[in-house]
Amino acid sequence: MSNDRPTDYLTSLVRELCALPRETEWLEFKVDEAEPRSIGEYLSALANAAALAGKAFAYLVWGVVDDDHAVVGTTFDPHSARVGNEELESWLLRLLEPRIDFRFFSVEVEGRRVVLLEIARAARHPVRFSGQEFIRVGTYKKKLRDFPEKERALWRIFDQTLFEDGVAAERLASDDVLRLLDYPAYFDLLQRPLPANAEGILGALADDRLIRRCDAGGWDITNLGAILFAKRLDAFHPLGRKTLRVIQYRGSGRTEALREQAGEKGYACGFEGLIGYINGLLPANEVIGQALRRSVLMFPEPAVRELVANALIHQDFFVTGAGPMVEIFDGRIEITNPGEPLVDTQRFVDTPPRSRNEVLASFMRRIQICEERGSGIDKVVSQVELFQLPAPLFEVPVGFTRVVLFAHRPLSAMDKADRVRACYLHACLKYVTRGFLTNTSLRERFGIEERNSAKASRLIREAVGAGAIVQHERESSRRLRKYVPWWAEARRGSRKDSP
Repeated sequence: MSNDRPTDYLTSLVRELCALPRETEWLEFKVDEAEPRSIGEYLSALANAAALAGKAFAYLVWGVVDDDHAVVGTTFDPHSARVGNEELESWLLRLLEPRIDFRFFSVEVEGRRVVLLEIARAARHPVRFSGQEFIRVGTYKKKLRDFPEKERALWRIFDQTLFEDGVAAERLASDDVLRLLDYPAYFDLLQRPLPANAEGILGALADDRLIRRCDAGGWDITNLGAILFAKRLDAFHPLGRKTLRVIQYRGSGRTEALREQAGEKGYACGFEGLIGYINGLLPANEVIGQALRRSVLMFPEPAVRELVANALIHQDFFVTGAGPMVEIFDGRIEITNPGEPLVDTQRFVDTPPRSRNEVLASFMRRIQICEERGSGIDKVVSQVELFQLPAPLFEVPVGFTRVVLFAHRPLSAMDKADRVRACYLHACLKYVTRGFLTNTSLRERFGIEERNSAKASRLIREAVGAGAIVQHERESSRRLRKYVPWWAEARRGSRKDSP
């Protein structure tokens, strides 16, 4: 739901929880007891229990008697509570691993103040507090290590849980679903006519797993529906942190930001506007043709488009507090997303596609934002070579993936790492198209004149010496030698075939 839960929603939720016959493994009632360490342990236990129970959220409620669920009110105020000099929420978050999403709400029910702690279910890993994992056994809080059968069941659930199937907003009326999602964009992108009534619209969204019926009535918007078609991503907590940030800096460092903009819409409905905004910030060169003067972007638009799409699609959504980012500097553009790649960066060009978000990738393919054929990086490298730019750089900072595109630099201004990387990626691109790196192909890649073929030969020797490429047929003459990426010759030796 939104960052500010409506009062009537919170009131209805508290009454619904109180109507349950007893506490559950994902629900705990208290009156005033609010010892900070105990709250932290409950955060761990209830988050893990919610995952076992298949619930999107767990709840800890103050102001309700455990025995008969009578609403009596509470004196606990989480927003003024502190642990030493630190605010309670900050203290709890610091000791949780991984940092799950939780929120405190205060609401009046039957004229009495009730505090509700909403806790997102555990995902991918059991939640620990202060280094210890907890679980609910019946209505008791226990250490998870003492219940190995529950721990095994929890890990089985994590292995089967998809981000896309998670719940971004639950128990919504039909009107609220249509208010929060850009459903006209869904039909436009799929080139389908807009149904004549709300029932037809909701049915189509449900067929594509963007929404689903809620057992408690109404509709749930899935993470897939919100991340693709939210009118405003910050209306879905914590998906608001997954908006793509675009930052333009002065110079080549991060000391002075000129502009910063975070995308508001879902990835599908906002993608074209996002690409247009990025291209509007990129520098361009004036090119004079036979009759007209036109502007050409310094970075090839297809390459930028492909890399932004990859950053959105292949990010690790379970990394909290971080989202994809595009940073524009003088002379380069960096595109970063949370999560380390599932494929070795050295094999981006030739390896079949792998995505940790298969459902999201599949839908983005259907609306032609990504190809899902493994040719995306091939296209990036091809466009870079067409513009005769330095080769892209693929980096893996701890917990992230980053791709760097560089503006044009003459070959004489490239250092050894740039030259070797360019030769290697050129060999990769040739290999996947059943070709080879040769002196001629490398001269074309760098724009070297034929009379300077010795310069291309020196580049080849440099890349061979660095172990980036190897000679394909060792008996061939120097003039006719062919080269392949270092890994291709090993593959050929094992399969006894050629590219």
